[in-house]
Parts: sequence; structure tokens; C-alpha cells
Amino acid sequence: MGDYLKLNDLIIYNIAIELSDDAWIIYKNLAMDCKIILGQQFVRSIDSIGANIAEGYGRYHFLDKIRFFHNARASLTESLHWVNLLGKRGLITEEQNIKLKNKLEELHIKINAFIKTLLDKKSNSQ
Repeated sequence: MGDYLKLNDLIIYNIAIELSDDAWIIYKNLAMDCKIILGQQFVRSIDSIGANIAEGYGRYHFLDKIRFFHNARASLTESLHWVNLLGKRGLITEEQNIKLKNKLEELHIKINAFIKTLLDKKSNSQ
């Protein structure tokens, strides 16, 4: 297949999947009331990062692709909000809080770089 890059080869997608796995472990250990109040939104926002990356990757039109990567970045920012609340309310350990924030920060930088690469590629092809 030549230089074709598969979704599972994308670093940003793999980091998003790792975050989803981490979020699920945290969610499973929450009390039922915490799962309902903020756990579900936490998992949805984290899972939305990878889902938007996957959808953007599958889009053909350039600006459509970028829109989904912007959506992934927005979901990442929402996820950071939920991590902050989980930490403030003592629902995750300090270690979990730091680990999630570090992964989210790393992914944020990489998504921005990925978007910039796509934009540069578009402007160079015109």
C-alpha cells in the first residue's frame, strides 16, 4: 500500500485511546452517584477526543478533516475540566490527576502540530 498511514499508526489517535482506557478505569471505580453526576461526562469527553480524530482522519475534504481535529481539541479541553473537578473533589489520586493532565497536555501539543501540518500541506498544494 505504499506510504498509506492507517488510523492506528497515528500517534495522536493512540494517545487518545490510552486516555480513554485510563478514564474507563477511573470511571469503573467511582461510586454510582459520582458516575452519574460527573463520571459519564468525563468518559464521554475523553472518548470524544479519539472519536473526532478517527472521524477527521476518515474525511476526504481537507477543511472537513481539520474541523474534526478542532473538535478533538475542544473535547480535550473539556476533558481537562473534568479532570480538574475529579481532582478537586478527591475522586482521583494526585498521581492519576498528574498522569491525565500530562497526557492531555502532550496530546494538545500534538493535535495542534497535526493541524498545523495539515494547514501547511494545504497551502503548499495551492
